[in-house]
Amino acid sequence: MKRKKIGALFLAAAMAVSVLGGCGGGDGAAATSGGGDGSASASSTDASAGSESGEVVELTFFTADGTQDDPWTDPVAEALTAATGVKLKTSYPIGGNDESEQVALMIAEQNFPDIIFAKGSVGDLIEAGAMMDMTDLIEQYGPNIKKLYGDEFDKLKQSEEDPAIYQLSAYAVGGEKYKHCGTAQVQWDVLKANGYKLPDTLEEFETMIKDYLAANPTTEDGLERIGFTLSTSDWHWLITLGNPAGFIADGAPDNGQWLVDENNQAMYKFRSEKEREYFRWMCRMYNEGILDPEFATQTHEDYIAKVASGRVVALFDSDWDYADAEKILKADGKYGSTYAGLPLTMDADTKCPALMYQGLTTGTGVGITTSCKDPVAAIKYLDYICSDEGQVLTKWGIEGVNYFLDEEGHRYRTEEEVKYEQEDTDYKKKTGVGFHNYPFPYYGDGVLDPTGSTYTTVSKEAVINEYNEEEKAACEAWGVELLVDVFPQADEFETPDYPPLWALVKPMEFDEIANKLDEVAWSALIGCVTGSEADFDASYDAMLAELEKTGMSEAEQMLNDVIAEKVALVK
Repeated sequence: MKRKKIGALFLAAAMAVSVLGGCGGGDGAAATSGGGDGSASASSTDASAGSESGEVVELTFFTADGTQDDPWTDPVAEALTAATGVKLKTSYPIGGNDESEQVALMIAEQNFPDIIFAKGSVGDLIEAGAMMDMTDLIEQYGPNIKKLYGDEFDKLKQSEEDPAIYQLSAYAVGGEKYKHCGTAQVQWDVLKANGYKLPDTLEEFETMIKDYLAANPTTEDGLERIGFTLSTSDWHWLITLGNPAGFIADGAPDNGQWLVDENNQAMYKFRSEKEREYFRWMCRMYNEGILDPEFATQTHEDYIAKVASGRVVALFDSDWDYADAEKILKADGKYGSTYAGLPLTMDADTKCPALMYQGLTTGTGVGITTSCKDPVAAIKYLDYICSDEGQVLTKWGIEGVNYFLDEEGHRYRTEEEVKYEQEDTDYKKKTGVGFHNYPFPYYGDGVLDPTGSTYTTVSKEAVINEYNEEEKAACEAWGVELLVDVFPQADEFETPDYPPLWALVKPMEFDEIANKLDEVAWSALIGCVTGSEADFDASYDAMLAELEKTGMSEAEQMLNDVIAEKVALVK
């Protein structure tokens, strides 16, 4: 649906002007070339006009995810400039990962970067007329973009009524899931002590944790073990407290805070009776001391430090969130204290949805603003990223340095390179490998390029070859090739007719209510978990009543309309 501009947006933006400064960004260095068969070469047929003339076009780029310095001097960045004639000057949200104030400031000042990944605030930019419809540019300059999206290209359109393409997708196109952290995680030492038996229910998972704590109350370093902990002091509450409830209790795929039934009708998920029981279990674990008593007050840095110490027996998290902590454990040789991903659900009748393909994730991705100084250079850069050459460069790095070719012309990495990536938290920043692909488009794991190599470094063979001793032992105990072979497989699920809801651009009126719902749920769920078991139902009922007063039913109806629009695009 085409949405009207709302005065409240500009009021919020005007307020932001008084408290925020301008966007920052680092300068880059001159580019150098790369080359080799199957590698990222400096001579690309898709190079921009700037590359052909020898001039470098600097485009400003704002990304809502990340805070790392990006001076554009790593080898991959230099190779990107050599191939395209484009250098990105990147800026991030001030003070963290909340991009909303920064975007409000851009709108108030009418000062936009050339390229933007605005994440959840892109709807505000579309309302303000700041996002360019890239349809014609893609038609003229984007053959690789169209090739990468293939049959799912039309899903990039905003809606039937507004068929503009404002963004590409920041997430994988197609592919297989050869590895997954599951719906919960437990240390390999714990699983090994349990004879590698996987818990079929939340009750069995609880018993596994308690038995291990009883037998091993402290680490080898003398630290007191923690049953499990959560990160809830900021937006990470969505990842460790909110998301697992839907996965484990309802067996639902990732639609953010929403459940969708077989008739494509949405429900704010915390009204689910099964999720009530999940949080009742959390409350009991807190009162019994199994759930870290500091979970509600610790910072995310505290959380990661605890995981990195090897004290935390189990997690409810995503691997990208605790990856740096695992790297520290691996560098210390503590592989038994790293984590096995589990297909955990609350009961044996609920199926873990971890490997389910939800279709192309749309509504969150990179776009070009109407202020872009050189839209042609911008779309050519994006098209190069989507090309075979660009995909190899951003995912694999430089041939002869980060990867090599075997006798059949297939790419491979040395054991040293794999170890470097697994154990050095600054690997991406130093090498540029994997640093410049997100939030830009990319093929999923297992998709083959014309040489027969996978576009990403993640293939079935590579995953198996890179398993450490703990992972190999588990595969042998389970009699499988891949750890995820013990999960319900992708072909056991139907692909929905709508993309993951968390990524979609929704009406501003919906976002305003949904944000308030999440604020209510955030504090109320923590209160339910940290309260007494006797008070749990009263606290949960009070939360539901407050959610209804906040507009829960109204938001559900608006979301149903959004889902219907997306289903119409597919149909």
